[in-house]
Amino acid sequence: MRYAFFNPLPRLESPRRARRSGGLGAPRRRPPTPDRPLSHAGRIVNISDSRPHIAVVGAGIAGLSCATTLRAAGCRLRLFDRSRGPAGRMSARRDGDWQCDHGAQYFTARDRAFRAEVARWQKAGAAAAWPARLAVLDAPNSTAHTTQIERFVGTPRMSAPARLLAETLPLTTDCTIEKVLCEPRGWRLWSAEHGAIDDRFDAVVLAMPAPQVAPLLHAPAPELAAMARSTVMRACWALMLRFDAPLPLAFDAAFVNHGPLRWMAHDSSKPGRGGPETWLLHARAEWSEAHLDTPPEQVAAAMLAAFEQCGGRTPVAWTAHRWPYADVAPDGDPAPGYVWREVDGLGLCGDWLNGGRVEGAWLSGRALGHEMLRALQSV
Repeated sequence: MRYAFFNPLPRLESPRRARRSGGLGAPRRRPPTPDRPLSHAGRIVNISDSRPHIAVVGAGIAGLSCATTLRAAGCRLRLFDRSRGPAGRMSARRDGDWQCDHGAQYFTARDRAFRAEVARWQKAGAAAAWPARLAVLDAPNSTAHTTQIERFVGTPRMSAPARLLAETLPLTTDCTIEKVLCEPRGWRLWSAEHGAIDDRFDAVVLAMPAPQVAPLLHAPAPELAAMARSTVMRACWALMLRFDAPLPLAFDAAFVNHGPLRWMAHDSSKPGRGGPETWLLHARAEWSEAHLDTPPEQVAAAMLAAFEQCGGRTPVAWTAHRWPYADVAPDGDPAPGYVWREVDGLGLCGDWLNGGRVEGAWLSGRALGHEMLRALQSV
């Protein structure tokens, strides 16, 4: 089931009828009251600037895609993220001349619009094709090479496309939004670090993993909070390995179908990389969930033992990272793509709403942005 909601906000251009589709409830419109002296169909119009003011929470690829779509159409917006910079799970770890992509390892591009976006990233030097020698390991010492699918990575690190998208956006980092509330004069946000955010917003987009979305929606949208709570996201332990010499392995990356590992990659083989020899290990979701609270030293010991069974060796240094919400557990139901609720101007986007993957996240944010613009232009 696809959820789409339309919120009558101040228009940007000439009126155009929006497409309608099913939602969780019928639109409700509140009449003007003395404490709402100037409104448009229940939504506040800023006297000094009639452009809609939108908050986007989450600067991963979905939030950035939505924000760039809205910004290109003339919307005013503010983007917030709890981390030190944009990228979300497309992050990379750095230490001097060493680096490693410890989240998303690559992305593919099947949709025409996303292929065009990836081409733009490539032209800007923020992405490149990764012609990796890819293998499947079904048992220790067994190797079967996979069919060739074009895979891309960010350059010089996986976070580069996100940083490119964020260049022209008003991004506030180190800002953990812990409360959102729809008041008569618009949406208000509170952060753990700064308290109440000064601005009031005509609409709010939450572009975070489902478990982080659910508590924010407990008061303003309990039915959407329940939907987010019902989404199961799986954990993943990542282990970054540094070596003083190249490893004699016959592949650059491998899907692993035995033991605790599910993926290993020669990070140094990706285009635009430099520095010491680096490999990345990802553990299986089931194993990661079972060892979610295991000390990193014990996690590393188990993952390194599995790596050595596949031909690796002990690194000179390692770093572990736990991703609590790495990907979405498949449930067999069609992905809604995004959520846009008319009654109060609330949007949700992310890979958890669109089948996972970097491409799914980008398409989710873009689709939500366009849905919001259609709503703006329909009033």
